[in-house]
Amino acid sequence: MQHPLYHGLKQKLTAITLAVSLTPLIVLGFTLYVQFERMYRDKIIEQIRYRAQAQAEMLDLFLKKRVALLGIMVDTGSYTQLSDETQLARLFRVMNFRQGNFVDLGVIDCTGIQQAYIGPYALKGLNYEEQPWFNETMARGVYISDVYMGFRKLPHFTISVRGQDHFQNWILRATIDLDVFASLVRSAQVGKTGDAFIVNAGGAYQTKPRFRGDILAPSGIRTDRFGSTTTVWEERSPEGRTIYYAGNWLKSTGWLFIVSQEAVEEMESLFSTQHMEIVVIVLGVVAIVLTTFWTTRVMIARLEENDQRIKEMNARLIQSDKLAAIGKMAAGVAHEINNPLAVILQKTGWMEDLLEEEEFKHSKNLEEFRQAIRKIEHHVERARKVVHGMLGYARKMEPRLEDVDVNDTLIQTIGLLDNYAKNNSIAIETHFQPDLPITAGDQAQLQQVFLNLISNAIDAIGKDGRIDVSTMAKGDRILVEIRDNGPGIPQDRLNRIFDPFFTTKESGKGTGLGLWVSYNIMEKLGGGISVKSQVGQGSVFTVDIPLQPPARK
Repeated sequence: MQHPLYHGLKQKLTAITLAVSLTPLIVLGFTLYVQFERMYRDKIIEQIRYRAQAQAEMLDLFLKKRVALLGIMVDTGSYTQLSDETQLARLFRVMNFRQGNFVDLGVIDCTGIQQAYIGPYALKGLNYEEQPWFNETMARGVYISDVYMGFRKLPHFTISVRGQDHFQNWILRATIDLDVFASLVRSAQVGKTGDAFIVNAGGAYQTKPRFRGDILAPSGIRTDRFGSTTTVWEERSPEGRTIYYAGNWLKSTGWLFIVSQEAVEEMESLFSTQHMEIVVIVLGVVAIVLTTFWTTRVMIARLEENDQRIKEMNARLIQSDKLAAIGKMAAGVAHEINNPLAVILQKTGWMEDLLEEEEFKHSKNLEEFRQAIRKIEHHVERARKVVHGMLGYARKMEPRLEDVDVNDTLIQTIGLLDNYAKNNSIAIETHFQPDLPITAGDQAQLQQVFLNLISNAIDAIGKDGRIDVSTMAKGDRILVEIRDNGPGIPQDRLNRIFDPFFTTKESGKGTGLGLWVSYNIMEKLGGGISVKSQVGQGSVFTVDIPLQPPARK
């Protein structure tokens, strides 16, 4: 379970990193989203305004040309000439050849009677005096009517031009093909939702819209919201969709040309861009969140690991200080024990001398006395060896060349650890080269190296095992091999085995300094230590000692 301190630090680091990383990304994404939407809306408005204006100008031009053509006919022909249907028919053919799109042509006198007519309907002789367009034409001179049913009972609109002969007014009137005119209006439609139509000043349809309504039906559009220039406004459809309308008044008549477009169709590219932006931002957020959690977790884990190492290092330093104190104490104790042992040996010598006197020679217990003295001397010698080993281990680290018998040094070291090994049911077997040469070296420091390696082997085995110690001379080197059948060392730890404070033992059971100290000792002596190990098969430590003849010391 993670310590509350690190858990809180992890949460704070995660929160701060996410806030610093995500805030600019989200703000930038939102700004781009809004700017893209605003840009596309402006683009749609500009496009629909341009279409409405351009198409309105084209429709105006269409009507003006036909008004001008009728005006030329009135100016170049008299009432009498145009009332002749043969002449009128010829002019009708010329007009359709030049401009086209005329359905019929008629001449109406000042009383409203149609005196001549060329076209598909039976309209000759009808009186148009009561028709609104008749009076408007007489008053204005030129008039384009709204779409109406009239005598033919079909939607149509007319262009009328007033003529005058001998102070008598008359009218040349033509009907425009509404289908052709409506097709021109519809050419402004764009896409699947675009529409284009014309309404009059009262809001009635003059051309059929694409989706809803019919000619002459009310459109529901408020025409008073349109000014003299192209006007664009936004509206919601009954289905809740946004629709843009652009309207432009035709200059030649009182009609309003309107283009409409649903925003969703025009903004499809915007939506795809916005969706892509959202996907990119979401992926960026996910990547930042995952990276933040991962890096924070790694950082906290490393921090916690380093903190643990520092704690272990402090504990090892404390342990090292304790060991140093124990070493000094051991040296003091060894010196203190040496003095009584010397006294005991002195007294046993005196006792042996006493046994040679006459009064003890004939004692029946003489042999028992001698055996007792020999046992005392044996155990005193044993104690002296232990004390000698302790003194050698507690010496200072400065190398001092002396004659060193490596086999004898190993025997002394094993003697110090023999009881420790036996208590753990561990057998220490020796395989020494009998004629191993004497070398010049520091016996105390070599003994410390052997002591560290053999005690580490005992600790690694734990219980019920075997340690093999062998020596051999090889060229100008002496090799000491210490092999155990313990659990072995994992490969990932072998390259750190000689690092200071690194240990494979449980916390509190090792300082991690033994192998490091041993490695440094052998480097100072001109040798080295190497290790081979396999998990489950034990480890082999090889001490490489340079062979220096005693004469060179």
